[in-house]
Amino acid sequence: MRMEGGCYCKQIRYEINGEMAMKAQCFCRECQYITGGDSLLTFAVPEDSFRVTRGELKNFSRDDLDNAVTRQFCATCGTHVSSIAMPGMVLVKVGTLDDRSNFTGPDMAIFTCDAQAYHAIPEGIPTFEKVPG
Repeated sequence: MRMEGGCYCKQIRYEINGEMAMKAQCFCRECQYITGGDSLLTFAVPEDSFRVTRGELKNFSRDDLDNAVTRQFCATCGTHVSSIAMPGMVLVKVGTLDDRSNFTGPDMAIFTCDAQAYHAIPEGIPTFEKVPG
């Protein structure tokens, strides 16, 4: 599958040539910071299928956390484009896709241990307190 996307100010553009390996709704506290309080919709693709075609992503990782996720942003507008959390995979943020209909919904909800009473989890998907083993 070929998909394209980018940040809000259009300084960052990317393309993906590959299939979504995982589709998730993440409720971790870190994602809540990024979204302003809600969960975050993301999908994983193999690292070699994701390519930035314009601009350069700025990386950020907290140095006070074990196994901290590397979050990748546009340095101009601040859009959170992707994350590196698993070896060989890139987690792409659904809102950055040009055609968001390529994402048909999450297959799982992760880090539900951090979910708040006002968060909604779609019915019928598996939920995990952290991440599946």
